[in-house]
Amino acid sequence: MSDSAGGESGGVAGVGQDADADNEPPQQAPPLLAGDSLEEGSEEGAPTSAKRPRMSEEEQGLEQFAKPVKMLGETPARACLLQEDAAPLAQREPLQCEEEGGKGEEVPVCGGGEEEYHQNGDGGQGAPLEEGETKPEEERNGNRSADSPSEGQHLGLDFTQNPQMLTGSWTEYSNLPENYLKGCKWAPDGSCILTNSADNVLRVYNLPPEVYSYNWDLLPEMSPVLRMAEGDTIYDYCWYPKMNSLDPDSCFLASSSRDNPVHVWDAFYGEVRASFRPYNHLDELTAAHSLCFSPDGTQLYCGFDKTVRVFYTERPGRDCEERPTVVKKQGQCGIISCFGFSPCQSVYACGSYSRCAGLYSCQDGTLLALLPTRHHGGLTHLLFSPDGNYLYTGGRKDPEILCWDLREPDKVVFSLKRNVATNQRIYFDLDASGRYLLSGDTEGVVSIWDTHTAPPDGNEELLQPQLRFQAHWDCTNGVSIHPFMPLLATSSGQRQFPWPGDSDGDSISDGEGGEAVMTPQEIRQDNALTLWWAGPLGPTAEGSQEQSTAAAKA
Repeated sequence: MSDSAGGESGGVAGVGQDADADNEPPQQAPPLLAGDSLEEGSEEGAPTSAKRPRMSEEEQGLEQFAKPVKMLGETPARACLLQEDAAPLAQREPLQCEEEGGKGEEVPVCGGGEEEYHQNGDGGQGAPLEEGETKPEEERNGNRSADSPSEGQHLGLDFTQNPQMLTGSWTEYSNLPENYLKGCKWAPDGSCILTNSADNVLRVYNLPPEVYSYNWDLLPEMSPVLRMAEGDTIYDYCWYPKMNSLDPDSCFLASSSRDNPVHVWDAFYGEVRASFRPYNHLDELTAAHSLCFSPDGTQLYCGFDKTVRVFYTERPGRDCEERPTVVKKQGQCGIISCFGFSPCQSVYACGSYSRCAGLYSCQDGTLLALLPTRHHGGLTHLLFSPDGNYLYTGGRKDPEILCWDLREPDKVVFSLKRNVATNQRIYFDLDASGRYLLSGDTEGVVSIWDTHTAPPDGNEELLQPQLRFQAHWDCTNGVSIHPFMPLLATSSGQRQFPWPGDSDGDSISDGEGGEAVMTPQEIRQDNALTLWWAGPLGPTAEGSQEQSTAAAKA
């Protein structure tokens, strides 16, 4: 593996192939080398991994979480702000936002990317802030050069034409056979991308600095700046919602893997910062199938069979609050496979493999509503709209995404057609305004829907996509929209199964001397992370167009 920043994980035992596929023992992860280039990218005053004393997981967790995390540039809940465009069915009375933002989701600080994210990268592209110095939010968000695509943060998504591919990462996933990706997620501050893959390694990629200057012809292939290896199949992973590259203490993420506790990883050094250990009724360690931080970051929700366990991030260990989803044989059955938090109400949603979703109170986990079972397969992903009025749900082996009106929880407003023919988790994403919903499918196609074109009467019609483009030649399982720039990240790949004609006893294969026959599945294999530009054209292209127009007039 090439790693220009040298961020190999030093806090876990090793990395191995998916145990479901070959049951091979995990291989030993490369150790973190002293003098690695992490030290070169470190800011003044921030100790490097080699300088930090080694501590147990409990000591690390207690040290990091003993005091509240200090955040820079906190902003009010985005869902409580007025949007320029009204949500579909806007004539109905919207849900009321809470006055206090304790449970409301906060807008990620959009100050990362170019100058703040040094520790785990190849060095910053701007002068670092002096100790104790902070930039006003307007300056952090809008102080870019005139040729920068993020100028003033006013560039919006433009889906009148296909997005333009900028760069990606392919070589990283070709070292092992069938090392397909399992999703990608932008950091809340937009400075980097997190990926999961079949080799049970979480990788962090910094946003290439050339993106800011429209020098897209110079974009090299992306290489991860951190690799964090879990010991077995990774079930779920998520960013800390208040992650801000200006504050290293807030830069962490959580992951859950089979037969392992929930690990909290340091996104600057790639080390395990703390662990949360869930136990079952037999006092055996059990793995969480899904993870999600509360919007304020004080709690970590973990999904299990008919149970949700809530850990407090300031207290690593085994202490947690248990919230059963089935009480007296009534409630939501099945394994809790995904979470989502309302940006306005103190409410969270749980999706389960029993093909239904439930709404719960954040205070005590009381079941508020159980949505009807309309999906054909178990739920794998769900999202709230930014105004909190709608919930989008999608399942495995299910041909559609459903939009629910939470003011009438038994009502489906419209459905979005997509091709999901496997049990793989296929992510979808909403932009910050809640207008555009994007999803990949098992054929590699990304579909983009404009939810504001939905019929106002909500008669459960099938909403046609505004745009569809071929992002990959294999399954596009992950799509993530940048928090404030018109950028998309997509991930692709899936487990390949041999066709019946490739079996050892096949007469055709025997007749050809036992040579492997190239199948369409093998031809279509595509394991990659790809970055796309979904905004207006650069000033260079616009300037040349103006010059040609002026010459034509002359």
